[in-house]
Amino acid sequence: MNLQEKNIYCGFRLDKISHISEISSNAYEFYHEKSGAKLLFIENNDDNKVFSITFRTTPTDDTGVAHIVEHSTLCGSRKFPTKEPFVELVKGSLNTFLNAMTFPDKTMYPIASRNEKDFRNLMDVYLDAVFYPNMRTTPEILMQEGWHYEIDNVDAPLAYSGVVYNEMKGALSSPDGLLERKILNNLYPDTTYQYESGGDPVAIPDLTQEMFIDFHSRYYHPANSYIYLYGDMDMMSTLSFLDEEYLSNFNKIEIDSHIDVQKPFTSRKLIKDIYPIAPGEAKENKTFLSMNYSIATSLEKEKMLAFTILEHALLKSEAAPLRNALIKAGLGSDVISSFDNGILQPMFSIIVNGSEADKVDEFTKVVTDTLNDIVKNGIDDELLQASINSMEFKLREADFGQYPKGLIYNINLMNSWLYDGDATMYLHYEEALKTVKHWAKEGKFEALIQEYLLDNTHSHILILEPDENVITKQEKDLADRLAQKKASMSKEDIEKIIADTQKLKERQRSVDKPEDLEKIPLLKIEDITK
Repeated sequence: MNLQEKNIYCGFRLDKISHISEISSNAYEFYHEKSGAKLLFIENNDDNKVFSITFRTTPTDDTGVAHIVEHSTLCGSRKFPTKEPFVELVKGSLNTFLNAMTFPDKTMYPIASRNEKDFRNLMDVYLDAVFYPNMRTTPEILMQEGWHYEIDNVDAPLAYSGVVYNEMKGALSSPDGLLERKILNNLYPDTTYQYESGGDPVAIPDLTQEMFIDFHSRYYHPANSYIYLYGDMDMMSTLSFLDEEYLSNFNKIEIDSHIDVQKPFTSRKLIKDIYPIAPGEAKENKTFLSMNYSIATSLEKEKMLAFTILEHALLKSEAAPLRNALIKAGLGSDVISSFDNGILQPMFSIIVNGSEADKVDEFTKVVTDTLNDIVKNGIDDELLQASINSMEFKLREADFGQYPKGLIYNINLMNSWLYDGDATMYLHYEEALKTVKHWAKEGKFEALIQEYLLDNTHSHILILEPDENVITKQEKDLADRLAQKKASMSKEDIEKIIADTQKLKERQRSVDKPEDLEKIPLLKIEDITK
């Protein structure tokens, strides 16, 4: 197809055409002039087609509204009004991926299928769900997916319930989940990353129906969307469908979903926090010690690749010197690490679990001494080359197991596209590989350790200790809060909650109308090729 840059196709202005030799694809970057939507089409001969629509969703509190909206958009829409269209959809779908995901700063709705008709059906249901969800007019959806008061009779105690409320109670009672959250929140305390995008159970009940709808109105507009298409498909037919069925219904608006950069700390912070264990459970050797660093920005592709390689070399390979030094020092039962570049300012974490709080000075000394020694004497050349080779193999092999390639490419490229960088930056890896191979010869890896791990004041040490009183205190605080709330209610208020709860249960028990079920697009045998 002979397309020209700056021409308009189906309402989309074609801004840029490029070839991505690494994945044998052509990239077309479009802008929908009426609605302000951005679209990236990665054209190749992969029949496992991927579509996604992503919104930059930046929380301003801990109510988990981004997470609750993600759940709630999938509870029926304008064209597909059944309570759970996706449950019905999968009964007649050949999808290879179907999900929705909330991240600290974005919400993604990806689908994949090898079948042309199925692919279009899935796109249609997802687009209708995000732009025209029933959650805007049906209060029971927030009650079900987010939170609601539950009470069976006037004399019974008040309780909270809801899918996300219960899910996050579980997620934030696990030490690993809590540690990850505390690292992020404390490293970027003046940005959107200070908040729990999944929702804090203490704050989730602060979310009102008005706040819920306002969040959807503010962020779920094409002007704040990133539409992604990948694989072997009819580009013009797909663009025409997007334009005529959805995007042309919207006018471009200004949306403030900007993510601020955290001002660096002037010195490393020491943070102490606790996580829950069961009353009577032994506390010995159950503390987490972690050193956490902010590393550049995700738009610095070469540094991101270098730190992925460094994490493998220092902490994940068999001969990893930092991991081995920490194990030899007997500081805990295991050493784990992470390098998360899925946010604007990526994080590098060195973690010892099964430890004690009074070992924090020794932990700090072992990390610092080991890194100083590596900078002074250089990283073992064979070790570094092995880590580079491992990374290169992963990039070239592009084997993502059960996940479609196009989906993983989509998640990776959001690390630049979401932050107003080059949309295809992370698909071009040859130059970055060449650069880091030169860095290995020039001592640049040691310089990165010095700059970002040894001299970096934008870092903190986090001590996470077990506490058997957390659960008891949380339960008492919750009971007190609910008792006070009930005491402040009139008899009519309580009766309304009972009636609302009953209405929700009736909705959950109700059967979808046959005419609504028939609106769900299902594949027929003639839609499937031999």
